[in-house]
Amino acid sequence: MLSWEYPPGTAGGIAAHVDGLAHALATGDDEIVLLTRRHPMAEHDADRNGVRVVRADVDMPWIAGGSAIARTASANHALVTRAATLGGWRPDVVHAHDWPVAWAGDVLSRWYDVPLVTTLHGTERGRHGGHLPPGEPSDINSVEWWLAFRSARVITSTKLMVREIVGGFELDPARVHRIPNGIDPAWWRADGPQPDPDAPPLILTWGRVQYEKGFQVLARAISTLRLRRGDIECVIAGRGSYLPELQSQVDIEGVSDVVTLPGFLSDPELRDTIHRAACVVIPSLYEPFGVVALEALAGGAPLIVADTGGLAELVGGTGSALLFEPGNADQLADRIEQLLDDPELAADMRRRGAELLDATYTWDAIAARTHDVYVDVTTASG
Repeated sequence: MLSWEYPPGTAGGIAAHVDGLAHALATGDDEIVLLTRRHPMAEHDADRNGVRVVRADVDMPWIAGGSAIARTASANHALVTRAATLGGWRPDVVHAHDWPVAWAGDVLSRWYDVPLVTTLHGTERGRHGGHLPPGEPSDINSVEWWLAFRSARVITSTKLMVREIVGGFELDPARVHRIPNGIDPAWWRADGPQPDPDAPPLILTWGRVQYEKGFQVLARAISTLRLRRGDIECVIAGRGSYLPELQSQVDIEGVSDVVTLPGFLSDPELRDTIHRAACVVIPSLYEPFGVVALEALAGGAPLIVADTGGLAELVGGTGSALLFEPGNADQLADRIEQLLDDPELAADMRRRGAELLDATYTWDAIAARTHDVYVDVTTASG
């Protein structure tokens, strides 16, 4: 298994997915070796609760222009070189997670003469609303297309993503499998702080701070909501390139006294904050899946999400969340107010969210479906 992102180096959705999936697979009959980038806080080769994690030192020459694609492609050489140190160990499947490990995944599958399975966690076309601006987005799309074409099977998390991949990359639908992301509900439900009845209601969101995450929409909604009720607080946690613009938006909306941007929160810090939250909002303009929604549900927070992409598919029609039109700050303010004013509705949403998680999104269920793909592809190639 190859992943550009893996704890403790990153705490994004891909890192969490790869970590949860690898460990769930390892509790069964699968032997997992995970190849990723070196992190100063981690060993080069170590057993991580049954998963062998092998890390490569990614030292690259200077590349003019600072192209992220060029740097990433160059770093894949280090991943392949690191794989060569595994000695006589051979996999039955190479499983690549997203385009940054495309080159290493392709080389290693051919080197070992085994099938390549790829999980695409999003597409560049989808991130740009169905369009491909010239330059880096178009280049990344080309890498995604090439990786999907080279893969014997492609896994993705939602029906929306299946349509994007089958249509955008002209793949045989039989090669594309929908397997949702998973979560460990027990960890997120662990005992922790509860909402303080004397404190203002806390509205929480988090994630990588990029424009498409829609945090600026929440800032506008908070500006509207505070005119109706002054007893609110909001936390927008995370890091990303859009953070300076988001801070400016918060200042322009006049809500810097009630909106806090604390940056990155560790998982324990995030879990405690979810437990204290009156509601969690996911205001994404584009979201291929939205693992943050699962984390919110597992943490017991009432959920409000944008009616878009994987989010709508994840919770739409389940009664576990309220939906609003993407980008519509006024409607989002209405949904927050509705939830804050109706404790019975909030309690019912918590119950339905817990039922949804236990039935569909545990890591054991996700690992079983992924293992079936491995069996299918190795049987077909054999």
